[in-house]
Amino acid sequence: MLLIFITLSIITILLSRGMRFRERITEFSKGAGHKDLLLMVWIFVLAGAFASSAKAMGAVDATVNLTLQLLPANFLVAGLFISACVVSLCMGTSVGTIVAFMPIAASLADKTEMSLPLMAAAIVGGAFFGDNLSFISDTTIVATQSQGCKQSDKFKYNFFLVLPAAVIVCIIYFFLGAGGNEVMVADTILWWKIIPYAAVLVSAALGMNVMLVLLIGNLLTGIIGMADGSYTFMGWTDSLTSGIMGMSELILISMMAGGIFALITKQGVMERFIQQVSKKIHTQRGAELSICILVGAVNTLTANNTVAILSVGDIAKQISTRFDIDPRRSASLLDTTSCTVQGLLPYGAQLLMASSLAGISALSIIPYLYYPIFIGLIVLLTILIRPKKKY
Repeated sequence: MLLIFITLSIITILLSRGMRFRERITEFSKGAGHKDLLLMVWIFVLAGAFASSAKAMGAVDATVNLTLQLLPANFLVAGLFISACVVSLCMGTSVGTIVAFMPIAASLADKTEMSLPLMAAAIVGGAFFGDNLSFISDTTIVATQSQGCKQSDKFKYNFFLVLPAAVIVCIIYFFLGAGGNEVMVADTILWWKIIPYAAVLVSAALGMNVMLVLLIGNLLTGIIGMADGSYTFMGWTDSLTSGIMGMSELILISMMAGGIFALITKQGVMERFIQQVSKKIHTQRGAELSICILVGAVNTLTANNTVAILSVGDIAKQISTRFDIDPRRSASLLDTTSCTVQGLLPYGAQLLMASSLAGISALSIIPYLYYPIFIGLIVLLTILIRPKKKY
């Protein structure tokens, strides 16, 4: 994946017109170092450090043993999906949910001999449930503000749109996880080792900033790990360093994606695309489809659903006003479509994070990502069954 993005970056730089070579490099570097992107990079750094240090001090094993005691093997996949849905709804971030759950899912898959890509997909799918619905999710905030509707109104409308998808996916994961092996669990659970994960989940559920949440988690792994002799101070710092280094490929890919989008935007490609799509609208159904196409296309290029909604929010508002589309509907279309696309992008932050923490290919997870697929199908179905009305 890294080699692919290096190649795409070189091609984009070479093919960009109207600028000297040095100007192309400068523009690419500006995109790669955008403030929103660098904020995500810091989250990657803290997430990698937490995952590594928590595993080294035994937090992952302790949490897995507790999970195995609470859930039967045939309900693990569905249980992880539901848990990720709840936590992401409280946390408001898909990346934070994946960071919290993925190491546990990887260890559970190993102990129960279940498919790791399947369990990883259950976590990623559940993470997007909250990303799409949570009041504190940046996608929800941007979508509602750009369309001029209340978050509570959009939540009610959106909830009943995606609830059938969540129920169907939960049932699918239940049957797919029915072949899991029962595992003998130690009678004694080292409860103090669960504290870092418990603190991360609770603080996130209370709405604390994800960077602060991860910082607290890292400090707790060090304090508890050194207190119970799991490792020395040097051992803790080594585990932190190892986790950060494990995120290097993810960080580089994200920065190159930002640089590529910056050059494409500078060339006016996205502006011309938006103009061409908006010219071909003649019905309300076509207007809704165009909103989905616009946000989906921009999301594919940016690999960031929040940036995609920000980029097309104004034009989507103009389209919805012209064709009498309810603001709740247009906000829902923007948010849900972007979550569908983002959830299936192998170079998106969520899948890159999940694959990095689980130690598998992002492409291996995609076939089991039923939740993003189903919410996309439901949105498409609601558009197609809408009565045709010309303007």
